[in-house]
Amino acid sequence: MNLAIDLSGNYLWYECDSHYNSSSYNPVTCVSPHCPQGSPCLGCDGSPRKPGCTNDTCGFDVVNPFSDSTFIGDMGHDFLFLPQIKLPQTFVYGCAETSRFSSIPILSGLAKGIKGILGLARTPHTLPFQISSSFNVPPKFTLCLPSSGKGKLFIGGRPSSSIISLSQTGFGGFSSTEYFIHVNSITINDKPVKFGASFLFRDENGNGGSVISTMSPYTVLHHSIYKPFVRDFVEAATAKNIKRVKSVHPFGECFDANTIKDGKAVPDIKLAMDGRFRKVSYGICAHNSLVEVRKGVLCLAFVDGGEFAVTGVVLDGHQLRDRVLEFDLSTSVLSFSSSLLLQNKTCSDHSSL
Repeated sequence: MNLAIDLSGNYLWYECDSHYNSSSYNPVTCVSPHCPQGSPCLGCDGSPRKPGCTNDTCGFDVVNPFSDSTFIGDMGHDFLFLPQIKLPQTFVYGCAETSRFSSIPILSGLAKGIKGILGLARTPHTLPFQISSSFNVPPKFTLCLPSSGKGKLFIGGRPSSSIISLSQTGFGGFSSTEYFIHVNSITINDKPVKFGASFLFRDENGNGGSVISTMSPYTVLHHSIYKPFVRDFVEAATAKNIKRVKSVHPFGECFDANTIKDGKAVPDIKLAMDGRFRKVSYGICAHNSLVEVRKGVLCLAFVDGGEFAVTGVVLDGHQLRDRVLEFDLSTSVLSFSSSLLLQNKTCSDHSSL
């Protein structure tokens, strides 16, 4: 089945509405150590016994971030078949059906053909942790999201033949299971963007900070960061004779592609971070900073999260494409490459990792 990747998702879950069945399915019971404390205990009067319909079964919250909806699902054990391995029947996952009390389908907002979510958060029931436990491999995964074609997801590390150079920074440091990174400043053409820095740093109430996500097509900035960021980008672009055109929703600024002679004229964006041994930066060049919305029109591919956004920077979608991201869950280290397009590679290339 096809699943959407959610870096903040706590489980692998799929939709049970479409008569899904499995002869090897076993429910996670309410008293099982795999059942999180405080989870509801579910029952079912239906017949026959099948995923989504068993008694004394551990329930959990099924989160669909695309529709901002939460459903109740069943936790179960089963085999999981991947292209190169078969996980034991003890693999823990979830399935859920659209509630008869809800008008929102459980797969609402997901792309056509997607049957659920592959969660990769820092929690015990995600795929990397379960593979690590079953096969004694390092609890890490490498993600390479494509701009076209097929991308890659490696569990346990990259191929040993990889020659792609990676920079390193830490993630975490909070109770959150998401991948928060410590962005200290944002520069455009090496000039710092001036804004109130408070939203770059996560406070004790869980506000602010910078997180890596796969749930939005473009990076989202808190309004207090977005406004000066766009202002400085436009100023740097204008200095290179790049002409502005009418903006296209949801973007704040768009440009005439015919006035951009080559990618080097597009202002460079950098997110400065603390590295393991030195300062590092996550560079965003023309390939990832602009998106073509129609012929001849390129827009700055960042969106305004508004004044009430909880997080300062949500690094997402377009700004993650065609670069290697390795998450080491044992050391809380994120290793990342520059854009592979700068090396005439893509995530869909066999040799890109």
